[in-house]
Amino acid sequence: MIDELTISSDKTLLDVLKVIQGNGKGIAFLLDNEGKLKGILTDGDIRRALLAGFGLQEIAENVMNRDFVSVNYSDSSESAMSKLDQRVRIIPILDKAGRMKDYYEFKSEIHLPVAIPELGEKELKYLVDAFLSTWISSSGKYIELFEQKFSSFCDCQYGAAVSNGTVALHLALKTLGIKEGDEVIVPDLTFVATINTVLYCNATPVIVDVEKDSWCIDPHEIEKAVTPRTKAIIPVHLYGQPCNMDQIMDIAKRKDLFVIEDCAEAHGACYKGRKVGSFGEIGCFSFYGNKVITTGEGGMCVTNSSELNEQMRILRDHGMSKRKKYWHDLIGYNYRMTNLQAAIGVAQVERIDEILSERKKIETNYRKELKDIDFLEFQKDDLPNRNKITWLVSALVNRHNRDSYIVHLSSKGLETRPFFYSLGSMDIYKKYLFSNKNSLSISSRGINFPTFCSIKEIKKEWFYV
Repeated sequence: MIDELTISSDKTLLDVLKVIQGNGKGIAFLLDNEGKLKGILTDGDIRRALLAGFGLQEIAENVMNRDFVSVNYSDSSESAMSKLDQRVRIIPILDKAGRMKDYYEFKSEIHLPVAIPELGEKELKYLVDAFLSTWISSSGKYIELFEQKFSSFCDCQYGAAVSNGTVALHLALKTLGIKEGDEVIVPDLTFVATINTVLYCNATPVIVDVEKDSWCIDPHEIEKAVTPRTKAIIPVHLYGQPCNMDQIMDIAKRKDLFVIEDCAEAHGACYKGRKVGSFGEIGCFSFYGNKVITTGEGGMCVTNSSELNEQMRILRDHGMSKRKKYWHDLIGYNYRMTNLQAAIGVAQVERIDEILSERKKIETNYRKELKDIDFLEFQKDDLPNRNKITWLVSALVNRHNRDSYIVHLSSKGLETRPFFYSLGSMDIYKKYLFSNKNSLSISSRGINFPTFCSIKEIKKEWFYV
């Protein structure tokens, strides 16, 4: 285990950062060539060194902290533990020669955040390359490369990178001509961006219930909610779970409706072996910091229509004509992604299969370790034709108050997140409500657990009430 925390003092700050990211403990111990402890560096130490003008290629020994707390191998456990507190959370154990043999860790209070972005050397390399190119705004090689790579991953021909997931939805709606007087059907259980973008278009959202098992929009409720004014459906692949796209696309075809897929939480999820985002006219993704892959902020619209792709690109760039510089045929928007963001995105999408695999392992571990906690009901992962991905590990809390359980877990050092509120339960959206029986129940019981690639262990005792 100590190998995960130690590194030679003649390595660079970048090398130390990799060790810190890998062990998830925020610290690295720097050893000389005889294995003697020379100093320590925390992630905070490295941030301060960078702000002071040192670069990531600086030798760690030059900036390491030599004033650290340690204990001797012969010391009693009580003596060692007395030196641990909220400030000093890990103490190295040294032999008489000063070589590190083990460590004590303060664990009376752990801290696991809900999400940590999975960033590594490749992201930094591409980001620095974009920075040095001086193409740091909305032009540069990484934007087109990111669009190509991510749209291909989604089984789509085209991708238009944008500044965030919310504007991706708005851009899709505007491209499809959604306007005042039109109705757009949305699920009751989703983040507010889904409904807000409909309102941005001065259209009328129609909120319908979700399926009890999948937590995704219910096609039967869609069917009942369609009127002559309905123009589009926005199915949301919630918490990594694909919607029932066969039934949704059948309704859309029969009723002549557009389908805009909200895939913000479902990168790589499949329905009948086909990636979400590739079913409707346009699929919309988010690359916010807590998503499966991230560009910090960012989003993308994917499509298999060259006409829609061209129209999205024009609207994304102020409505400027592609044939005549600074000539505007449309009122557009500045929804562009920067080359710096896209550089991180390229690295992320090149690693997306690895990231998805790691997140799946985390969820599998949760299910294994917590299988005996019978008041937790995990998100269904065996629904016919649906291959969910792990965005955040999600469950329902039964027989206990969910909000009290969140407070209990917080006292143990676990940051959790309640499910989104039912849209129809909020005053500003109530007038758009069609149905929400299942979503009310799911929303009030749902919880998301810490889900990030550097989680090393899940202990069931943390989760008992």
